[in-house]
Amino acid sequence: MISINIVSEEKNWSKKIKKKKVFFHSICKSFPKKYQFINKKIFVTLLLSNNKGIKKLNKKFRNKNKATDILSFPFQKKLKLKNNLYLGDIIISYNFMNKNTNKEIKLFKDKVIKIFIHGFLHLLGFDHAKLKSYNSMFREEKKIYQSVIKKIN
Repeated sequence: MISINIVSEEKNWSKKIKKKKVFFHSICKSFPKKYQFINKKIFVTLLLSNNKGIKKLNKKFRNKNKATDILSFPFQKKLKLKNNLYLGDIIISYNFMNKNTNKEIKLFKDKVIKIFIHGFLHLLGFDHAKLKSYNSMFREEKKIYQSVIKKIN
C-alpha cells in the first residue's frame, strides 16, 4: 500500500484540486497491481510547489538554474523493496501544470496524473537518459496511466 504525505507551498493547487489527499491516493489505488505494493507499506512525500520553489530545488540539487515541471528524489540509489520503505520525494510545479492548454480543470488533472506517474517511476529507478531506458519508462507510464484513467473516470 502506498501512503503519500502531501505538502503544498502553492495556494493555487487548491483551486484546481480541492481534495488533494483523496485525488493522489485514488491515483495510487488505481495503479496496476504490481505498483500497488499491496502487502507492503510504501511511503512517498509529494510537494506541490510552483516555479519559484522548484527552481530553487533544481539549482540546489541538480545545479540547473531553471524551473521544471517535476523533480523526483529517490531515497535509495538501488531500490530494495522491503515491507516498510520510504521511496523518496516528488515535487510538481503548479505553473507548469497550469499552462494555457491545461487551464480547464479536467485537462489540468490529467496532466498532473501523467506527471505524478512519471515522478513515481523515477522513484522506482526508471530513467530516460538513453533511448532504451526512455522506451521502457514510456511503456510503463502508458500502462499505469491507462489503468488509472480507466478506474477514476
